[in-house]
Amino acid sequence: MSTDVKGIAASDGFGIAPAYLLVDPDLTYETTQVEDTAAEYARVEAAFQASIDELSKIKENAKGRLGDEELEVFDAHIAILSDPEMMGQIKTDIEENHTGAEAAVDKVMTGFADMLAAMVDNQYMQERAADVKDVAKRALAHLLGKQLPDIAGIDHPVVIVAKEITPSDTSQMDARFVKGIVTDLGGRTSHAAIMSRTLRIPAVVGSESITTTAQNGQMLVVDGLNGDVIVDADDATVKEYEQKAADFEKQRAQWAKLVDAPSVSKDGKEFEIAANIGTPDDVVDAVKQGADGVGLFRSEFLYMGSDHLPSEDEQFEAYKKAVVGMNGKPVVVRTLDIGGDKPLDYLPLPEELNPFLGYRAIRICLERPDIFKPQLRALIRASEFGPLGIMFPMIGTVAELRAAKAIYNECLTELQASHPGIGKNVQLGMMIEVPLAAINADNLAKEVDFFSIGTNDLIQYNFAADRGNDKVSYLYQPLNPAFLSLIKHVIDSAHRHGAKAAMCGEMAGDKYALPLLMGMGLDEYSMSATSILRTRSTMKDLDTAECAKLVDKAINECATDEEVKALVEKKLG
Repeated sequence: MSTDVKGIAASDGFGIAPAYLLVDPDLTYETTQVEDTAAEYARVEAAFQASIDELSKIKENAKGRLGDEELEVFDAHIAILSDPEMMGQIKTDIEENHTGAEAAVDKVMTGFADMLAAMVDNQYMQERAADVKDVAKRALAHLLGKQLPDIAGIDHPVVIVAKEITPSDTSQMDARFVKGIVTDLGGRTSHAAIMSRTLRIPAVVGSESITTTAQNGQMLVVDGLNGDVIVDADDATVKEYEQKAADFEKQRAQWAKLVDAPSVSKDGKEFEIAANIGTPDDVVDAVKQGADGVGLFRSEFLYMGSDHLPSEDEQFEAYKKAVVGMNGKPVVVRTLDIGGDKPLDYLPLPEELNPFLGYRAIRICLERPDIFKPQLRALIRASEFGPLGIMFPMIGTVAELRAAKAIYNECLTELQASHPGIGKNVQLGMMIEVPLAAINADNLAKEVDFFSIGTNDLIQYNFAADRGNDKVSYLYQPLNPAFLSLIKHVIDSAHRHGAKAAMCGEMAGDKYALPLLMGMGLDEYSMSATSILRTRSTMKDLDTAECAKLVDKAINECATDEEVKALVEKKLG
């Protein structure tokens, strides 16, 4: 019998496929004495061969998504499973002590891992200890008839079910096979939600109970439009949602006709609808979706996808690729935004009670010019290939902004000594995501070419509610009248001083926020590439004068976000 689970709609579309639980199975076992030692060792050989076959398949499927260095890990794991000395010790333990296969494998492989971990004078061998433990877990799973989750090895349609999804999880997903994502935790602005929209995978997050409700292989229906998940869906339900999915694809086909159309309102006012990207390769999809530019290049993904601080030249090549790929349309790059929920293994940061409020983003860069300057130099060099904006994240005060600009100017002066005129295509801006910066927007606007309002963090900080915590997800209220008033103040402040007002948070792609933002005069709307054409389609049917009246009613006549939403729904019909 089917079960309905409610969550937060995080990525548009419908996903229909069997559940794939991204949770480790219970690998506990009973210690037993065996009589038929030959048969027991045969179980070990079969489990090891199954593990080798599995790893070979995973490696093959991962080609094209992972580099040669990452693929070598699979070869190392296969080599461990083929080690004759280790196999010999397992066989001896079974034959001499009549030990069960599970206990023998666990004992011998744990011994190997401990031995490697003890080699303090050989870092390479120490690191292999983790490989042995990983392989042991895989072999034990086969012995116990359990399935280990392995995103990179998925080669058939599934809906991923997980407590939460990490950025590293999404980096391994193949959208050909991952038809949907459902999680227990998270909100609409969590990384799982953002990445699912980037990958165009329907998603529902913050369900609280999906990992305990769904079982591997059960048919799931994911409704990413309404936040509904149907577990163990019957044939009639599957058929119903297949029709809904087909209808939604027809709607997308209509939107696709606007790929080369201008982003313009019903009354002829022009806007910009840009794309949020994480890597230079994402530019391809942004162009396909008709983006007017890139409004947010999250440069931290260059750092998170590396095992070292990327050099100036490595960064230059990445930024250049993005700029060239946009064919003359502007690219705005956010400088390094690590800390909070984005740590770097190779750059240890101090332990903090409140990392989201601590040492992160521009605060790290201002203290570490050895990290900041190579990025700024790379960006200035890349600007020779097309228009480029540089924006500083987490700016709270005018003094911080001026300090960041001073380091930028140092880099500009250094580069202009050998390349006169370089940097003429650069505009400087800042994120508005700290409440004080929003309040003080009038003074900050005098210092920059543009603002980009990062509503994900600005909402989080204004409502004192962790954006990834589903328990307080009800406080994600972009339509709250008081918050809308703050957004309008930021936009008005930018325009008073000749600065451009953009938005790169998820609110920019919210269909209910769009008429309000147009009424406020927001210049640029940067969002997941998959939302661009839908937004452009809605925009062409809206009159900005009528939208301005809607803003006035929302701020002055409404008291709650629900009232504002009802007001906008009536407007949209």
